[in-house]
Amino acid sequence: MTKTIQSVRGTKDILPVESAQWRMVEDVFRRVAEAFGFQEIRTPIFEATELFARGIGETTDVVSKEMYTFLDMGKDSLTLRPEATAGIIRAVIEHTLVEKNPSPRLWCYGAMFRQERPQKGRYRQFHQFDAELLGSAFPESDVEIIALAYRILNELGLEAFELQINSLGNAASRAAYREVLLNHFRPHSDNLSHDSQQRLERNPLRILDSKHPEDAPFVKTAPLLVEYLDAESRAYFESVQTMLGAVGIPFTINTKLVRGLDYYCHTAFEFVTTRLGSQNAIGGGGRYDGLFEELGGKPTPGIGFAFGVERLMLLLEEERKLPENISTSDVYVIGLDDESRLVAMTLAHNLRAQGASVVTDVLRRSFKAQMRDADRTGVRFVAIIGEAERQNNNVSIKTMATSEQREVPLDAASVLEVIRS
Repeated sequence: MTKTIQSVRGTKDILPVESAQWRMVEDVFRRVAEAFGFQEIRTPIFEATELFARGIGETTDVVSKEMYTFLDMGKDSLTLRPEATAGIIRAVIEHTLVEKNPSPRLWCYGAMFRQERPQKGRYRQFHQFDAELLGSAFPESDVEIIALAYRILNELGLEAFELQINSLGNAASRAAYREVLLNHFRPHSDNLSHDSQQRLERNPLRILDSKHPEDAPFVKTAPLLVEYLDAESRAYFESVQTMLGAVGIPFTINTKLVRGLDYYCHTAFEFVTTRLGSQNAIGGGGRYDGLFEELGGKPTPGIGFAFGVERLMLLLEEERKLPENISTSDVYVIGLDDESRLVAMTLAHNLRAQGASVVTDVLRRSFKAQMRDADRTGVRFVAIIGEAERQNNNVSIKTMATSEQREVPLDAASVLEVIRS
């Protein structure tokens, strides 16, 4: 017997029942994003490797350890996208979108790829919803992007989450803080993990994100960035807090929340939950006013966020917010004999032509088997055609929720009137 082929480790098949649940979540993404004036952008799944090296940072684990990188036939180095922001900013620069619109609002959704150790809620092919608000250096845009993320979680019906925010300050504050961190970590450099030793001189803020246990004592005692904010940075952060309060978005300040790359500044935020164990972050983002220049564009401020969809689905399941059976069809048409099957097929064809979603049996099963199938698919109505119905030019319509049954003329218009009432 030929050996069966299994899915690749770190990937997951999204089966039909789950797919309907995913589509429900995706519909919320689209609807809420459009309510905030965001437009969809679709970027390629692979990009030049240099884009991510510059856009994410060569010292990050993503770039140094986790990317799926390969040479194409022209020997160019390409990488499957590990996140969405770099590709979106590349597209904005390439197509001069900021010149055409001073404040683009963009969102995208799709698969991302990272060669991580698979675990609950973390896959090597995973999915993200991403939104970016560009062109504004004012705190209003920070609150607008946070409000978009917060509204999505509310529209999904989620309750067990918390918004955490912090300030990364401006360039001057971060430069001062960098020196303080160097003075803190240098005396302990021999005791730091290999990764942190590599990052110490190049980017000491990255050490604050370390998950290595040997780094934990030194990270725990590190000075806080918020203590080194200048007056401008403090005023900006206070404005963000005031505006969040004005629009009724609750938050807590997490002084440990940082972003290690130099182009990040001012607001950083995450949405976290206590329901998913150690994988507690379901999404987050921050302001990245230096990213455009890092990627070769003109100085352009921006802020964005991303949600991990797999994490969201786990949380929705944990909170019992996912419907078990989402029907994608309006009516199941049953023919009880050979002649009735032909009539049923014709009726189904005419109903579909007028916009209805219709299932028919193609296995010539018994009436009971077809009714079980109709119940499994979750349709609201069943249309039954047998010899008696044909002779009277009628069709029996059964409402599945109540078992009520009625006869209507055997034409698409009459059936549509029932199923759309």
